Amino acid sequence: MSNIKKIVGYILYVVVGSHLPHYQLGFNWRISKNIRKIATKMLFNHCGKNVDIGRKIKMSFKLSIGNNSGIGDNVMIGPECMFIAVNHNFGDLNIPMNQQGETEKEIVIGNNVWIGARCTILAGTVIEDGVVIAAGAVVHGIVRKNSIVGGVPAKLIKYRK
Repeated sequence: MSNIKKIVGYILYVVVGSHLPHYQLGFNWRISKNIRKIATKMLFNHCGKNVDIGRKIKMSFKLSIGNNSGIGDNVMIGPECMFIAVNHNFGDLNIPMNQQGETEKEIVIGNNVWIGARCTILAGTVIEDGVVIAAGAVVHGIVRKNSIVGGVPAKLIKYRK
């Protein structure tokens, strides 16, 4: 039953919810937000309170979302960000890479985080509380609490005070 519920939620979001106006476009239609809210509560493993899912977002069934945000509690995620939790295996030189399978690693986003536009967050990344990630950064590994990172690959710029 759980998989059927997730599929219905996905269809509701893709067919209806993702095309409805969003406040960032200058519209504040409660029905738009409510339809996306119903769809994501069906789709995700966990969906917190006061979650705002925008338009045309591509997402996985294996997602948990905290309160007041998109991921974690009080998290802001800019447009066109990618969260890539799966990597292709390539260690065996005797087997073509496309036949070596994949490895999945969880991505963890803490609370009170701001991820700028067009960031790429890679498999196994842990972003601790209070982090700011500059637009366009490629992030892998552990990003320490209250740090500001940016670049490709992302490096520490400074700590928030």
